Amino acid sequence: MGERSVAPGAPELVLETDTGVTVMTPGRDYHVGRDPLSDIVLDDARVSWHHAVIRPVDDHWTLQDEDSTNGTYTEGRRVREWGVGPGSVIRFGNPQDGPRAVLTARQPPPPPAPERPSAVSAPSSTGTFRQPTTVRPLPVRTVRIGRAADNDLVIDDLVVSRRHAELRAHPDGSYEIVDLGSHNGTYLNGQPVERAPVSPGDIVGVGHSAFSLVGDQLQEYVDTGEISLEVQELAVAVDRGRKVLLDHVSFPVAERCLLAVVGPSGSGKSTLLNALTGLRPADHGTVLYDGRDLYRDYAELRQRIGLVPQDDILHAQLTVRRALDYAAELRFPQDTARAERRDRVAEVMRELGLEQRADLPIHRLSGGQRKRVSVALELLTKPSLLFLDEPTSGLDPGMDRSVMHMLRTLADDGRTVIVVTHSVLSLDVCDRLLVLAPGGRIAYYGPPDDTLPFFGFGQWPEAFEAFEADQARDWAGEYRTSPFHLRYVANSTAQPQLPEAAAPPAAPAPPPRPRTRRAQLGTLVRRYAAALSADRTFLAIMIALPFVMGAMARALAGSELTQETAMNALLILCVGGVLTGAANAVRELVKERAIYRRERAVGLSRSAYLLSKVVVLGTVTVLQAVVLTLVALAGVDLNAPGGEGVLMPPLLEITLAVALLSFTAMTLGLLISALVRKEEVTMPLLVLLAIVQVVFCGALLSVDGVPVLQQLSWLVPARWALAAMAGTVDLARIVPGERTADPLFEHSAGVWLLDMGVLAGLSVAFCFVVSRLLRRQEPAIMRK
Repeated sequence: MGERSVAPGAPELVLETDTGVTVMTPGRDYHVGRDPLSDIVLDDARVSWHHAVIRPVDDHWTLQDEDSTNGTYTEGRRVREWGVGPGSVIRFGNPQDGPRAVLTARQPPPPPAPERPSAVSAPSSTGTFRQPTTVRPLPVRTVRIGRAADNDLVIDDLVVSRRHAELRAHPDGSYEIVDLGSHNGTYLNGQPVERAPVSPGDIVGVGHSAFSLVGDQLQEYVDTGEISLEVQELAVAVDRGRKVLLDHVSFPVAERCLLAVVGPSGSGKSTLLNALTGLRPADHGTVLYDGRDLYRDYAELRQRIGLVPQDDILHAQLTVRRALDYAAELRFPQDTARAERRDRVAEVMRELGLEQRADLPIHRLSGGQRKRVSVALELLTKPSLLFLDEPTSGLDPGMDRSVMHMLRTLADDGRTVIVVTHSVLSLDVCDRLLVLAPGGRIAYYGPPDDTLPFFGFGQWPEAFEAFEADQARDWAGEYRTSPFHLRYVANSTAQPQLPEAAAPPAAPAPPPRPRTRRAQLGTLVRRYAAALSADRTFLAIMIALPFVMGAMARALAGSELTQETAMNALLILCVGGVLTGAANAVRELVKERAIYRRERAVGLSRSAYLLSKVVVLGTVTVLQAVVLTLVALAGVDLNAPGGEGVLMPPLLEITLAVALLSFTAMTLGLLISALVRKEEVTMPLLVLLAIVQVVFCGALLSVDGVPVLQQLSWLVPARWALAAMAGTVDLARIVPGERTADPLFEHSAGVWLLDMGVLAGLSVAFCFVVSRLLRRQEPAIMRK
């Protein structure tokens, strides 16, 4: 708060309330109110946000009411300004039972007691500035840490494995931390470790708990959610520094604070969100999570940060309960009992008022309720810091206010909540408002009610128009020289300014790889299969398509493959195989992009995710291909030489070729889905893909020996599938001519195996490219 030049005669006083004791020293003012950043916070509805101020004047102190709604009282009388001192009793909001404050003279300090550390010995390097939650004597033997009741140190936290780690004491007095194959990892000073020596002052992180050796104590710090966030000089530039997106942004966020970030388009809101969450660290500056450098300790702290993107991170076909159940499976350790997960899901649904909608499909919920489910998904792991990107986008004013009140409740329950929004309808429920001006500079930071008067406007549209129309105005400079900056930024900073060298953001540690890809794969396969089976339209198309295409091929084939029917029948089989495979997959990655990005940031395995798509879609595609081929050719005389195929019965060989073609087309569909940015463009590309298969497969024109066309055809799956089927029936014998004289159509085992082998190779190559493209969609921190 503001510094004052006062006479040194004002005595030091002790102000005592029901919530704590404050020592008041002359030289500054002390603000009283419901604002969490007040010097004396009184959490009572009768107390105004900024209720009163106690300030030193010459040799005494005065109490001044700040036009509070319900008044300030001494000796039963309402006062505007009053001299106070030792023995004064003050009531706020009500003269009889309002919150009380008692002033007494400060007593001389007692003689110093023997030094006994109560915090980590090197807070500037470890980043911990809080007092320990529990203190134990240093262990003299190995201590096992975990969630199970038979551990020496039991941590009631579902992100902790049953037997998580051991703190081993050695005969020489040294200590070592050993991870026991935990699901979410063990950390030393923010970095994941398997086994490492522990020195005094080091921080060992296990779930939401941290342990440190201090003196003769083992101190435990539990992150209960009430954490602060300190943003120091964040700067981001692109185009080699020519374009600034964030320009040295600094502000504090207190415990249980609801902060809204607003500003015109291009002011850096999304860039700030990415920097605060660690998804795209700033080029310069520091983000302190309760005193710990977020970028340095990101691998550990990522589990305590929840992020709700603007797009829903949900499979809309699933019910609320099933969606949360699958999310709990992915985020909690494999040794978490099903009952434990279900209890946590039920607890979160109760907290957000979703119990009555638990068994409804998500797509049947209103926009506000869907956003609640997205928040519930993030709350499963009990994050202390919750970010939301445009949570009210597309909602009507009633839903807008409902969502913002939900966020207000979440903050009051013991979380720090930061919301980026374009809506200004419900900013009054926020504790703080950050307004960014074009160029990524702070135009205002403080209480929402003071924002428009500070800018000199009566309505928000006027302010946003001014940002666009008056770009030469130094919005950031005006704020920096204002009392608001002094009060809400400069004098509200809770943490020391860390030197740049102590927190280099250039190479933050990425999260460790998940330890159980197989377990993740099983969950992902079951979730994806459940989502597909709940989509009735998709099911109907999947079932109908092979029958329709098969019937068309059957009509062309007739009862026997002849010179007139063979080529067309095999061509329709190729087109049908490509369409069934590619149509299944062409939308699947792009429509889940927001889901993948978020789950990848909290530890999802990329390979498990991609393999789950391949397993489920591959199974469906192969079954469709079998149905397609049997409908088309069962009972048809294939006219193969001597009634025999190359290696197997002709119908089996053709079925295998169509199945492998469909599978390869499915992987090609995934590749297209990973390439595009919008789901709407996938259908035109699917049509183009089918045309390319028809042109380059070799059925309509000869591509063998034609420069460029021949080389391009090598990348076309239908080219190799048609060649394999042609080899099975010896198409050159049935339909003699230039088109069937292709060497790949030869009726021989070597050529047939080459055709099938290239098809399989293409599917592997397409999957590899998809994996690389998925990596491009991941948070920047994951690609370090």
